[in-house]
Amino acid sequence: MLAIKVPKREAESIKRKLKKLKLYDGKRRPKRENDFILLPVIDDPRAYELGYDVLPVELPLRPERQIYKNLESVLAERLTTEELKYLRRYDVIGDIAVIQIPPELEHRADDIVWGLRKVHPFIRVVAKKGFHEGAFRIRDYSIIWGEKRLTTAHKENGVEIKVDLSRAFFNPRMKGERYRLAQLVKDGERVLIPFAGVLPYALVIAHYRKVKITAVELNEEAYRLGLENIELNRKRLKGEIEFIHGDAFEVLPKLPTFDRVISPTPRGVDALALTLSKAERWLHYYDFVHEEKIPEFRERIVDECRKQGKECRVRIKKVSDFKPHVFKVCADIELKGEE
Repeated sequence: MLAIKVPKREAESIKRKLKKLKLYDGKRRPKRENDFILLPVIDDPRAYELGYDVLPVELPLRPERQIYKNLESVLAERLTTEELKYLRRYDVIGDIAVIQIPPELEHRADDIVWGLRKVHPFIRVVAKKGFHEGAFRIRDYSIIWGEKRLTTAHKENGVEIKVDLSRAFFNPRMKGERYRLAQLVKDGERVLIPFAGVLPYALVIAHYRKVKITAVELNEEAYRLGLENIELNRKRLKGEIEFIHGDAFEVLPKLPTFDRVISPTPRGVDALALTLSKAERWLHYYDFVHEEKIPEFRERIVDECRKQGKECRVRIKKVSDFKPHVFKVCADIELKGEE
């Protein structure tokens, strides 16, 4: 058995690279050795070409459930083939599993909880999704198993994020997007993040990059959690985060321009003109767009750039499904300067 020895700070990015190259041995667990991580790899000559020490080492095997099992395969023991078709995606946030149970599976709620606990034995709460409520996109949740709480510590991309699902919006599915943006940002940049929530984007970027981030959030509950998260991650951050409580549409006009603006725009909010006016080099603008209207969305961005006297190059990336034919997208807008 082989493993490559990498510095702890590089482990996440190297692990992603290994998976992309199909060199990562997912049947074994990584192991920490002081400031290094031993990442399990398959026996392949390419592993020796990565520039890291390749060591013969015994690493513990993962439990079988982590290699072969998912919720659907586990529940196949208890649910019919027809019932399995109604299973929805679920999220694990810290030690809380969040699941949507359609009416067709309400009578199988106990079985679904059993399956979740089998696949994720560390969970302590199973919460059922309700509807979004209010201006801050807060969902209603009902706890169907476990401890009576919706607060947890969620770990991703080298940071720890305190989340309270009853007080502030948080989307764990954007983990990969947050990592992608952190790799695009360069040391020394000035970054603006409106609609910053509990600071997941800011924390991940500041973990990887020595930058100055200004974040803005209107929800007072999310703002307080964000302040706690800055302190919680103080030793993990290379960059600095200034957190402002207020309405982005009132705060941003008073701020200077920034090298890069990242706008995780809430659904139904149009902040394109505002955020574009604050970006000097890059704007990463998130929105919800029907697949047939993506070209129209691109043209709207180009038109707004023209209005502001800017040349731009736009790349639109589908980030996640929202509903049939509607996607959450990110427009990566590179600004070329004034005409």
